[in-house]
Amino acid sequence: MDWTDRHCRFFHRLLSRHTLLYTEMVTTGALRHGDIARHLRFNAEEHPVALQLGGSEPEELAHAAKLGQDWGYDEINLNCGCPSERVQRGAFGACLMNEPELVADGVKAMKDVVSIPVTVKHRIGIDRVESYAFVRDFVGKVSEAGCDTFIVHARNAWLQGLSPKENREIPPLRYELAHQLKVDFPHLTIAVNGGITTNAEIDRHLQHADGVMIGREAYYRPWLMTEWDHRFWNAPPLETPTRESIEEAMVDYMERAHAEDGCPWYAIARHMLGLYHGQRGGRLWRQVWSNHKLKPESPRAVWRMAQQALKSAQPTDGDTQPEPTNHVA
Repeated sequence: MDWTDRHCRFFHRLLSRHTLLYTEMVTTGALRHGDIARHLRFNAEEHPVALQLGGSEPEELAHAAKLGQDWGYDEINLNCGCPSERVQRGAFGACLMNEPELVADGVKAMKDVVSIPVTVKHRIGIDRVESYAFVRDFVGKVSEAGCDTFIVHARNAWLQGLSPKENREIPPLRYELAHQLKVDFPHLTIAVNGGITTNAEIDRHLQHADGVMIGREAYYRPWLMTEWDHRFWNAPPLETPTRESIEEAMVDYMERAHAEDGCPWYAIARHMLGLYHGQRGGRLWRQVWSNHKLKPESPRAVWRMAQQALKSAQPTDGDTQPEPTNHVA
């Protein structure tokens, strides 16, 4: 939530042509009673892109899924993993793992009205329930309703006592349970999620599963994505992209977004602050793009300032010390 909006996804698509991108979770209530265009609008460049839904009532899910298909999304994904209190009050997200029959009904209702894939993202357990049988039976029941792709966050969701952030860090990762699902359900597509930070780790998981979902690492270290098309799809690599060319493309996009609907550049720039992660001058570059005093400036003017800050940190003769890389945008 508040991370993978359409601006973030446009940025990520510049780094990988083939990676499947996911929206923020959009609730069925927001699509029934809110501004549909605000929630569903996306850029044509984002394809392939999946609409992630939050909800529990089959009729509401079907309505939302049909809207998603009509708007042109490539997949509908039901979130059964979010542990936030707001989601719990709505009785969806990770709570749904306790009601596999209801999830199955929701999946069936969606599949009855759309022709695009319907997938489910979930945890491996709830609270202190650590039995593999729990997640095995959940996947078995939901797959009977026609879902053939499951994205498995390999941690339990603790519904009491932990914040959403803590729920991404404190419950231990148990990848072996996600891998076992592929053994027990070889006909299903099983993707692994949670705590994966390097391409080497992705390689290892792909020996046991069909896919890998990356969240925070792709946001904080987006340059990681530039290897994925060639490495995982055997596609030709991007034509030697540079950080400078990606940044320039984002400035063009900022100008386009402002012309289309008045979107301010800083609402977009926040998503690309990891572009120079680990690079000399990256901290100074980020300071420019996140400087609130520069909001009245045009994005192209801020870009020039950011590039100047970057160049000011480049080594001079005899200066070969690299910039420290332990900071995060």
